[in-house]
Amino acid sequence: MTYGPPYKERLPAIAQSLKSGESVPPETVRNFLNWFFGTQRRGRWIVGFIREQLEHASLVTEPDFQSTYLDAEITFKLDGQSSSEPVQPPQVVADSVTVTDHTEVRIATVVFDDPTYRISKLGASNRRPISVKPDASVAQAVTLMMANDFSQLPVMTNERDVKGSVSWKSIGSRLAVGKNPQWVREVMEPHAELSGDASLFTAIRVIVDHDYALVRSSDQKVSGIITTSDLSLQFEQLSEPFLLLGEIENHLRKILGSKFKPDELATAKNPGDAERMIEAASDLTFGEYQRLFEDPDKWEQLNLNLDRSVFVVQLDKVRKIRNDVMHFDPDGIEDHDLETLRDFAKFLRLLNKIGAT
Repeated sequence: MTYGPPYKERLPAIAQSLKSGESVPPETVRNFLNWFFGTQRRGRWIVGFIREQLEHASLVTEPDFQSTYLDAEITFKLDGQSSSEPVQPPQVVADSVTVTDHTEVRIATVVFDDPTYRISKLGASNRRPISVKPDASVAQAVTLMMANDFSQLPVMTNERDVKGSVSWKSIGSRLAVGKNPQWVREVMEPHAELSGDASLFTAIRVIVDHDYALVRSSDQKVSGIITTSDLSLQFEQLSEPFLLLGEIENHLRKILGSKFKPDELATAKNPGDAERMIEAASDLTFGEYQRLFEDPDKWEQLNLNLDRSVFVVQLDKVRKIRNDVMHFDPDGIEDHDLETLRDFAKFLRLLNKIGAT
């Protein structure tokens, strides 16, 4: 069956196909999200909207579209026929992290619509790692690590059976004491392993302690390997919008605080918020910053020699992006939104540099 482009046509058509016993091809999460207004991020609003549309069509996805990797495939099931647990009201579950000495860490987490940032969402968790067998030569392992710029390799007999790991450290430590190992089994050490359902923050300590961790998916296959480099990149992607917004707010506070007295700043408060004290620009909300910049009289007092309408439009874009960031979309923000933050921060830096603020 050929489905039309909009979700309004696709979801009912999928449900009808399933009710008729027809097979429906899987879809990647990224493509599925694209059915809904071309989005590629699982923000709070879009996730709620998609769940409403799935419920209206009596459909669920397996695995849940919100909790799996963006480029992983999901299948469609009629509601009530899925083998996955349905989304429940808030409940307490436990993240489980296991390393090869069978140490286990459990942390109670309140879950609703799976807000936890699970490591299965990371790209590195979904790229099958290159591995070697225990009877492979050390030369083969060294060549693979050098050719791929790896620090370690898992030692596996198949996609589920992990025997250990080999690394520059494990090889070097043998050479340092005068040994001349020829086979991987002679330089193999215990490996670190995480469930794909583990939260990113639960997993950090395991990855930092071992420099990496293998990731095991729900089918018990090793689906990927996460290194400290992957963690660094992930936190850079997650933290940049917060840092840019912090910088933007500091610039805005400086502009307003240098021109207005507390009683003038207080005029931006909502009428129903009269009890809140405003002693400095830092006591204002972002919406109140915007209200001051929008006021023609206040704008004249700022004496910025800029076009107010253009400034306010850009500021409103930042405000909307800020709302998404502060609700923490685990997929990050859209690339064009990140560019908007970068550009506006750069613009405010320039104003500060030339003494316009």
